[in-house]
Amino acid sequence: MTAIPERMQAVEITQPGPPEVLKIGERPVPKPTKGEVLIRVAAAGVNRPDVIQRLGHYPPPPGTTDIPGLEVAGEIVSVAPDVTSWHVGDKVCALVAGGGYAQYVTAPSVQCLPIPRGLSLEQAAALPETFFTVYLNVVERGELHAGDTLLIHGGSSGIGTTAILLGKALGARVLVTAGSDRKCQACLELGADVAINYREQDFVQAVLAATEKRGADVVLDMVGGEYMQRNIQAAATDGRIALIATQGGTQANIDLRLLMGKRLKIAGATLRPQTVERKGRLAAALRANVWPLLESGKLQPPPIHARFALADAAKAHAEMEAGLHVGKLVLIAPEIFRT
Repeated sequence: MTAIPERMQAVEITQPGPPEVLKIGERPVPKPTKGEVLIRVAAAGVNRPDVIQRLGHYPPPPGTTDIPGLEVAGEIVSVAPDVTSWHVGDKVCALVAGGGYAQYVTAPSVQCLPIPRGLSLEQAAALPETFFTVYLNVVERGELHAGDTLLIHGGSSGIGTTAILLGKALGARVLVTAGSDRKCQACLELGADVAINYREQDFVQAVLAATEKRGADVVLDMVGGEYMQRNIQAAATDGRIALIATQGGTQANIDLRLLMGKRLKIAGATLRPQTVERKGRLAAALRANVWPLLESGKLQPPPIHARFALADAAKAHAEMEAGLHVGKLVLIAPEIFRT
């Protein structure tokens, strides 16, 4: 067993700004406290909230490290005395509230999950943030059932590709919106039944046409703003709209009569500020209901669009902001483990 060093490399946000403000620095290796494990990071997922944090608009919760990064995969190298569910040497992926862009990170033990059989650590690093988010909002709050129609905005993103794959594995009919024909084709190749280029089509009309005017039972929206009224128009009677981000604005003017007439539910949620206990329950639900689908091959992991060295986090953020990727972006730590 390699000794745990006192200090580690980590990506720091030197000041709010463009990708170039991300620099490699040195930090003390964190020590696990009650209920935590220490993970030597093999790979870390890059997500939109990381970009928003870098811009200065998404501060970490109080008491959380300022190092970005919300999901990792690697090997447990230390555990707190009260942790019995994991042991040194276990390989896991984990949802963290920050600190993933580093060689080591602590994680609540209940937010760790085993590496699904057949998946590499790189693939596993791209699972937690998106699957926690999609499961919470589409399955639990959106109440998706087999036979439902699921509309996903931003279908080519990490969240979007995960939602396509999980929706299809659960027996839903999946419609997506994306910003180019290339992205639409990629979504179809992942299993989406209908892909709508929102730059060329009115997605409301396209959804109604694809559903014989019935609409979508569940809408997963990361746009917000004026999309909310259009989501209401595109939703089926008794439909559920799950709002997870506001990339299109924080204000919406909606027709409440249409909302009531269709008996719709609108649910908003953010993942990062939720309690460890709540995230632990989500992890348990994923392990029981989703991990078997991954291990059986019925559910595929989201595609990894590109890999970057930890020191090239700025390039990864620039790639995300360019908006051309399909699936996930992953940072690889200097010493990567392989399953």
